[in-house]
Amino acid sequence: MAKEGKRIRAAREGINPAKSYDLAEAVKLVKARATAKFDETVEVAMNLGVDPRHADQMVRGVCNLPNGSGRTVRVAVFARGAKADEAKAAGADIVGAEDLMETITGGTIDFDRCIATPDLMPLVGRLGKVLGPRGLMPNPKVGTVTMDVAGAVKAAKGGAVEFRVEKAGIVHAGIGKISFDDTKLVENIRAFADAVARAKPSGAKGTYIQRIAISSTMGPGVKVETATVLGQS
Repeated sequence: MAKEGKRIRAAREGINPAKSYDLAEAVKLVKARATAKFDETVEVAMNLGVDPRHADQMVRGVCNLPNGSGRTVRVAVFARGAKADEAKAAGADIVGAEDLMETITGGTIDFDRCIATPDLMPLVGRLGKVLGPRGLMPNPKVGTVTMDVAGAVKAAKGGAVEFRVEKAGIVHAGIGKISFDDTKLVENIRAFADAVARAKPSGAKGTYIQRIAISSTMGPGVKVETATVLGQS
């Protein structure tokens, strides 16, 4: 534990916890402090002025990151016939219908994203208690219930990230890897923040995007000046 404490203390050196940094400077600070032996994920956390317990203040959506997420995404598709063939051709890892439902019911969930054609949603609906808590339930609002299964598979593989506000009013997502160059990370962060901004619900009052911070998997958080992310300056 003492060793970890030293590492964390060293990583926090040079970061003023009370200061909000320009986005480009914040990215440099995060990258300089990512010292793990693996390619850490760069994560964004946004505090929103919403109470998601109210339906008109729920925030969810999807963002197609311009430079991809850097992670390998395994995609499962519920489809039959020609649509199943389309999904396979587009690179889906698992494709099926009743057989896929049985696999999931049996406890095997070997995928990160789940897509379904509308006609199979009654079947998928039976898996709500399994897929829902894991954030894997297909939803038309984020493009995972669709007849364009090929497009949805390619988007998922290419760096589409889903987001959903948590109880405390926070949205977070991995938007790239430490190995990405600074410009690509800045572009991805801005694209994600823009998608969250566009998902502003009708019931949001006051300041919608209140705080933004970025970090690496093992590194400290760095506060970011919201205007430099949202293009307000």
